[in-house]
Amino acid sequence: MGTLNTTVSGKTCQSWSSNSPHELLVGVMPDENYPDGSRAAALNFCRNPDLSYSGGPWCYTTDPNTRWELCDVPLCPGK
Repeated sequence: MGTLNTTVSGKTCQSWSSNSPHELLVGVMPDENYPDGSRAAALNFCRNPDLSYSGGPWCYTTDPNTRWELCDVPLCPGK
């Protein structure tokens, strides 16, 4: 699990346990969808909790005008 918490454009990720400024969709709500064990433990790190997006990790942003964005999570060496 990574600790990246900014998007490709540099926006800060919203906490997964918050509904502000963006309300979370139902698919990302279950704690078991997070490798961290819960939304609260995932803090505001880039994740793909509902696995519905094939583009990789993403997050809701703290920018009220940008609901979500992808994160540029680097691959581990040797992967």
